[in-house]
Amino acid sequence: MASPTEQFQIKPLSGPLFHVSESPIHFTNSAAFMVAAVGIVMVFLLLTSSQRSMVPGRLQSLGEMLYEFVANTVRQSAGKDGMVFLPFVFSLFSFILMANVLGLLPYAFTVTSQIVVTGALSLLVIGVVIVYGFAKHGVGFLKLFVPSGVPGWLLPLLVAVEVVSFLSRPISLAVRLFANMLAGHIALKIFAGFVTILLAQGFLAILSPLPLIFTVALTALEVLVAVLQAYVFAVLTSIYLHDALHPGH
Repeated sequence: MASPTEQFQIKPLSGPLFHVSESPIHFTNSAAFMVAAVGIVMVFLLLTSSQRSMVPGRLQSLGEMLYEFVANTVRQSAGKDGMVFLPFVFSLFSFILMANVLGLLPYAFTVTSQIVVTGALSLLVIGVVIVYGFAKHGVGFLKLFVPSGVPGWLLPLLVAVEVVSFLSRPISLAVRLFANMLAGHIALKIFAGFVTILLAQGFLAILSPLPLIFTVALTALEVLVAVLQAYVFAVLTSIYLHDALHPGH
């Protein structure tokens, strides 16, 4: 049975495109699936919005449902002022959802199982929070680290706790998505491998339906996890953006 981690290996699909400090830069399977995820989302949105009408058809209804779902998530987590970030959160949600779903296809590559990808998305979120927070509130953005109604003698300790908590946000945001996708795909690979092994063992083939049932059940669970993790990422992003809008609350 092939190694369960083999599916996460990044492989070049072409020769070096260019060099950075003598290091070759290739177009990899990871890049290909990221481009595919963005392309599919763009095509889907173009198809659902190409024929706008008062009485929406099936495709338009699907697009509007997706939009309203993300809009309600932003509105509930970041408030009405947070709607200014709707395009940003919608883009993140759509990309992560499509990348997760594409990774469930046979022989596909799961982009979100790479910590460098989820880490980059998390740093992007925190970067937007910091830049927008200082741009809108200036030094007042630092109120985010100063809890209100706290005794002066306890303030230094709580400020330190708030700073550490803020700095840990991109780590937890990245690891949560990465770990869930990695663990689920490894489990799927292991149970699918058990089916192949048992089928090759003669009389033990009668036991192969058991891991097959687990594989089917895990696949259904992974579909749920793929959607849920995209939603969780969008919710946490909206909550963090709320801090950029209202640092003193």
